[in-house]
Amino acid sequence: MTLLPGRYRQTVLFHRHDRNPILTAERWPYQANSVFNPGATALKDGSTLLLCRVEDFRGLSHLTAARSRDGLTGWKVDASPTLAPHPDHPEESWGVEDPRITYLPDEDRYAVLYTAYSPAGPGVALALTEDFQSFERRGLIFPPEDKDAAIFPVRFGEGWAALHRPVTSSSANIHISYSENLRHFGNSRTVLSARRGPWWDARKVGLSAPPIRTGKGWLMIYHGVKTTGSGVLYRNGLALLDLDNPEKCLLRSDSWAFGPRDLSERVGDVDNVVFPCGTVLQPDGDTLRVYYGQADTSVGMATASLGALLEWLEDNGSVPNGPGED
Repeated sequence: MTLLPGRYRQTVLFHRHDRNPILTAERWPYQANSVFNPGATALKDGSTLLLCRVEDFRGLSHLTAARSRDGLTGWKVDASPTLAPHPDHPEESWGVEDPRITYLPDEDRYAVLYTAYSPAGPGVALALTEDFQSFERRGLIFPPEDKDAAIFPVRFGEGWAALHRPVTSSSANIHISYSENLRHFGNSRTVLSARRGPWWDARKVGLSAPPIRTGKGWLMIYHGVKTTGSGVLYRNGLALLDLDNPEKCLLRSDSWAFGPRDLSERVGDVDNVVFPCGTVLQPDGDTLRVYYGQADTSVGMATASLGALLEWLEDNGSVPNGPGED
């Protein structure tokens, strides 16, 4: 048997919680088909908030908050939807999905970017909140077809920056766009392209959780979609963006780092999916809790060492425009 070169041997970086799934529709305070793909943030009191995508029995989604003192147990779930499609926003008429949360210190508010779904297709909408009880909806910031978006927590030379994934007839790549007012975004540029051929991230790539600031750059967990004989397969890799110029990708992982393994990730409404939408860095500055959707059905949690992720990326990454890329 021929072994892969050492740099391509699989390393366990994400350690699943032994009581996964941590949230399911069966534990919800009202009827729901599935609970998955939560945005995540640490609140000022040290507790953890998950803004979960909840699909009802019509097939439409809304967002509901779950709060926990320790981020693992004792979840208190809002008794009714926290952010539901609003009649004043026709872009949400088919539901709201897959939120990413960023706390903006300059605004002292949380920015929630989510997929607004309508007959026109999926687009990206923005809402601002101080308490996850009331929201200032700003509507679409990226029109269909676009999704998988999050804002950086700091401003750059061109203002606020957001990562997102527009889809065209020929591509589904991660872009960055800028805004001076958190309303109108433009000056879009490609940050990371889907590879070509048999690679794990050859069909589409998209942002998973919001970028994480480290001493070496912005760490980005991103998902790749591969088409197989039995359907699509969602797995996650890592990339590192320049701290001062985040449209510059310094490294991307050649192999995937986190993919479906357990039964709850292999079998569900959409099989073979692990889909992180949020992370919470613990007080030690290294332990990262990753909250993710399991097969579009339930919520799981895994932990990772931030230092180990960066070390692995240095050992298993390459400069973009490597093999298989455009």
